[in-house]
Amino acid sequence: MSRIGNKPISVPSNVKIDIAGRMVKVTGPEGELSFEHRPEVEVSFSDDQKVLNVSRKAENAQSRAFHGLTRSLVHNMVEGVLKKFEKRLEIVGVGYLGAIAGDTLQLRVGFANELHKKIPAGLTVTCPDQTHVVVQGCDKQKVGQFAAEVRALRKPEPYKGKGIRYQDEQVKIKPGKAAT
Repeated sequence: MSRIGNKPISVPSNVKIDIAGRMVKVTGPEGELSFEHRPEVEVSFSDDQKVLNVSRKAENAQSRAFHGLTRSLVHNMVEGVLKKFEKRLEIVGVGYLGAIAGDTLQLRVGFANELHKKIPAGLTVTCPDQTHVVVQGCDKQKVGQFAAEVRALRKPEPYKGKGIRYQDEQVKIKPGKAAT
């Protein structure tokens, strides 16, 4: 029994749902997302109650697994077109900075060369100041993936904590050789 998969998704009035076969298309004030779900599950939309339901066709393990997953993905699509998802990154270190030039994120993070990361379509990346990067978008997966790729360019190191980290990430600092 899937607790998550059986929960109905309430759809606000300013969000439009189109279901054609296995394709689910969600349109809202912030954008438009589409998703083709697996054949093991079925998505239905009640227009009068403004409720979206996900049900599975069989009771095998694979169908049960895709039931909750499909419900979560569709729920994130409805949430994303209402208000954008956001990830905030901090750049920590002396001389470390970030900037936006066109559709490229430029990072100076202690390497000999400046790092350039192309911003994918559908995402909005801003730098409110030189030490912060804000990634916004309708698609939760795209936002998280791009933020993780930027963080992977220079992960926080364990001795001084220099590098790129998420806004409220706690970096465990090691004491170093002088602590013995």
